[in-house]
Amino acid sequence: MKRVLVTGTAGFIGFHLARLLLSEGFQVHGYDGMTDYYDVTLKQRRHQMLLQTPGFSATEDLLENQDRLMQVAEDFRPDIVVHLAAQAGVRYSLDHPRSYVESNVLGTFNVMEVARTHKVEHLLMASTSSVYGANEDMPFSELDKADHQLTIYAATKKANEAMGHSYAHLWDLPTTMFRFFTVYGNWGRPDLAYFKFTDAILHDRPIDIYNNGEMYRDFTHVDDLVRGIRLLIDAVPERPASKADIAEGDSLSPVAPFRVVNIGNSDKVRLMDFIEAIEEAVGKKAIRNYMPMQMGDVPATWADTALLQRLTGFRPQTDIRDGMKSFVAWYRDYYGIDA
Repeated sequence: MKRVLVTGTAGFIGFHLARLLLSEGFQVHGYDGMTDYYDVTLKQRRHQMLLQTPGFSATEDLLENQDRLMQVAEDFRPDIVVHLAAQAGVRYSLDHPRSYVESNVLGTFNVMEVARTHKVEHLLMASTSSVYGANEDMPFSELDKADHQLTIYAATKKANEAMGHSYAHLWDLPTTMFRFFTVYGNWGRPDLAYFKFTDAILHDRPIDIYNNGEMYRDFTHVDDLVRGIRLLIDAVPERPASKADIAEGDSLSPVAPFRVVNIGNSDKVRLMDFIEAIEEAVGKKAIRNYMPMQMGDVPATWADTALLQRLTGFRPQTDIRDGMKSFVAWYRDYYGIDA
């Protein structure tokens, strides 16, 4: 079975992806910096669970440490690299922009150097729906121009896409960038809105609702997301002989084995409906504090997932009520809160 190097395995999405790959018999080596952007204990618990599974090993260090990353790859000899580790958070980037450049640009460069040096079969890297920035035409398509990012976080992710394309072109390195939409689910990040909303409602604290609730998001359950990534591992892009060989609607580059793919639920959900799903799962109404739009935020995101479905036959479609019911049950169990 193939060997997969996954960065960010102590993180929300990386943890779930590693579990899925291990369940299918892959050998997985995780690489995670264990930064304190949010509760490190949660990251440690995720890694502890993975380390109990045969086939998983891990290194804890920063992506910026190129020598260590190279040595890990030299020892593990990956067939595939999935790069998920990043400095996340749109709002945090307003006050800490340098950390995004160091982690997301320099760190990603180091990962690409590993993939180039070891001539991996497929490099897959995380981008974000935030790269669509000021785009207003929806659903967002991979073929849309995405030149007006609104935060340094989004800008670093767009830079990753450009860097990935150049490496794919120069070194014939098959590369897939996937753009995540609003991800939620068990073992999630405490800084994400649904996690904070659940915590606040359970403890009778008000929740801040931006743009007076007139926000729309393509909420994607983490199980759907990692299933999409897993299937994309097998959809290795090939450099086309000519533009005529690129299927209509495919984001495949005309000059490189490089493709961008949306992974979303392909359903635009109003924020207030999502909050109602949380209230239903918790069994209690929220104390609502309506706020104006926050700087750097966008009013709506919505994914066109036709390309994902064409490449993999898979279409994410977990209902938000089912997803939040599962999350609230996990939250109560993890934090020891009685129903």
